[in-house]
Amino acid sequence: MKNAGLESLKIATPPATLREMALERLRDAIIAGLFEPGQRLVERTLCDQLGVSRSVIREVIRHLDAEGLVEMLPKQGPIVARLDWDHARQIYDIRAALESAAVADCARSVDAATKTRLRNVLNDLDRTSRKNDPTTILDVTTEFYEIIFKTGGHDIAWEIVRRLNSRISRLRVMTLSTGDRIVAGPARIREIFAAIERNDPEAAAKACRDHIAEARNIAESILKKVEPHPEHAAAQR
Repeated sequence: MKNAGLESLKIATPPATLREMALERLRDAIIAGLFEPGQRLVERTLCDQLGVSRSVIREVIRHLDAEGLVEMLPKQGPIVARLDWDHARQIYDIRAALESAAVADCARSVDAATKTRLRNVLNDLDRTSRKNDPTTILDVTTEFYEIIFKTGGHDIAWEIVRRLNSRISRLRVMTLSTGDRIVAGPARIREIFAAIERNDPEAAAKACRDHIAEARNIAESILKKVEPHPEHAAAQR
């Protein structure tokens, strides 16, 4: 009994560190577009905005650089990474390959309990979409795909998607903010779920590819209008 009582002292979920909190806030701000592509990230200003020390800001910027949200320019320091069509195209190609395979295998193996979980997540997505809260929409969308990848047995593929998730989320926010979609993003996700619910892998994969292709076309139309950064252009010559 004594040992059982001591077990209750264990902290199951450690509190987030100041660095983790600052990282999450700045990441969300960049993804949501509160910082413009190419905008300089000044340490002193970020310290004031986030209420943390310069050492924390430097750690956060290094992490965001690794995620592809920040670029380090010679003699200028960190800037918000510019959205580049060539990189975006590669991300959409990776998404199409990995997600279509994952949804197909999920449709083959999904059980009733997982269908209920996915349905509940989609109901959350509908509610958050009406509130127009990009951060929450992205969190719910990520949860939906995580269930699909893991149900389909695509754990390694999910690790790859997670590494790209910050850049994927940034592109999602950009395409969701336009009125160019033939079918709204949440409605496309509903089509994917409907095929999974019917245990129809071919239809699920097609709905997934259609969803990504539509977002890809919107991103291309936006990003091809943006002039390349001088340093990027020089590097390509």
